[in-house]
Amino acid sequence: MRVRITEAKFHAMQRHLTATLLTSILAAVLGSLQIGYHTGNVNAPAKIIEEFFNHTWRARNNQSMPDHSLTLLWSLSVSIKDFGALLGSLGVKFLADSYGRRNSILIVNALSVAGASIMFSSKASESFEVLILGRLVFGLFCGLVMSLNPLYIQEVSPTSLRGAFATLNQVSFASGILVGMVVGLETVLGTERYWALMLSLSLIPALTQYLVLPFCPESPRYLLINRGKESQAEVALQRLRRRADKVFTELEEMKEEAAHSQSGVTIHDFFKKRSYRQPIIIVLVINLGSQLSGFNAIINYSTRMFQAKFDEAKYLTLGVGAVNVIFTLVAFFLMERAGRRRLLLTGFISIAVCNLVMTVVDSILHLVPELRSLQVLLVFCLISAYELGPGPISWFIAAELFDQPGRPIAMAFTSMLNWGGKFVLALLFPPLLKILGAYIYLLFMVVALIAFSFTWICLPETKGRTFDDIAEEFRGAEGIPLHNNTGFNTFT
Repeated sequence: MRVRITEAKFHAMQRHLTATLLTSILAAVLGSLQIGYHTGNVNAPAKIIEEFFNHTWRARNNQSMPDHSLTLLWSLSVSIKDFGALLGSLGVKFLADSYGRRNSILIVNALSVAGASIMFSSKASESFEVLILGRLVFGLFCGLVMSLNPLYIQEVSPTSLRGAFATLNQVSFASGILVGMVVGLETVLGTERYWALMLSLSLIPALTQYLVLPFCPESPRYLLINRGKESQAEVALQRLRRRADKVFTELEEMKEEAAHSQSGVTIHDFFKKRSYRQPIIIVLVINLGSQLSGFNAIINYSTRMFQAKFDEAKYLTLGVGAVNVIFTLVAFFLMERAGRRRLLLTGFISIAVCNLVMTVVDSILHLVPELRSLQVLLVFCLISAYELGPGPISWFIAAELFDQPGRPIAMAFTSMLNWGGKFVLALLFPPLLKILGAYIYLLFMVVALIAFSFTWICLPETKGRTFDDIAEEFRGAEGIPLHNNTGFNTFT
């Protein structure tokens, strides 16, 4: 029986897949591949790039940079990308509504090209400020594209595969992290001679995107609901679906959503509209819970975390990257089967448990050195739990909880929360680790438990539901506490 169900789902997926749809999604996620690459490639060669900072400082001031200043400068170099992303997210609504989803991705890709080129020139110019500037410019790209990608992917995907395809954005991001970790090794390009070249390799997927994405259709929802171009929306759907019955059904569903939507939503309207209040709070808690529960500290600083305990810390960091990719793929296959809600709950409670046990293990590690292997296992478990649900879902859940006029602002809000959380954690983790030691993981545990509790109480299941159906539930909930609505409390 189970084999028959699985076969039925596989054949259903085949019916929905077309070459145009698959090409459009894969072309879009090349952007998140670049972001993942620049997240993972500074981990292993950190000491070499720090020595470049020190060498530059000595050449200017005839003395070495103080250790605390070097630590602060490196933290700034790592976190400035996330700060740039926080700034970049402010432009999501303007670009998405003015130029469309696909065209906006192509426009912001220029920031990736510029950022990589600037970073590459930092060594030749003997300036660590140029490297920091390059990461800032690349950060602007990050904040824009990590909102535009899910927006485009969800609006071109069929309802039954919407969550799975949106998860591909996280799969690409995780794959980029792993590639960056590998390329950053001393045995590859993470050397004193080649580290600047390593920073420029994101130009390959950036230029590939310029070659492929212009031939992909614009979002049919954007064309119909935002621009009122029904004939163009129908042509785009024809290319994406290849089946007349599917095209007709989706067009009717989009027209119904357009009938329920107001012509435009300003930022003021977004935060004042009663039907948006509960989704805003849900997005706030899920995204901050995802970013501040420990994952980003491990991704940015895993090599340093392992260095004090293992001779081959860089290769353990590769294990972190590999586990990261594997479990984003697991999430891809489970997303339309288990649903968003169940995966989020499982992920958050698992993260909380991992952080609690890590606190205990790290506290007694000096007494029982044999536990260091358990600590590595816990790091892998925490990464797995994050990518099983909170990681991928936090980036696209806002696109499902809001209607078409509010969706770009919601995705900008998502980007601000995600990148703001990453920035704060990347900047504060090294000094907090020195102050709190192992007890820093208790802070991560508390954040994960708060996110778990709120998800349990407030988040509706969005799997297999149309955008208008989800929006209707919130419209009907105006003035009604969500916990009184049975649709919001189902775990299945």
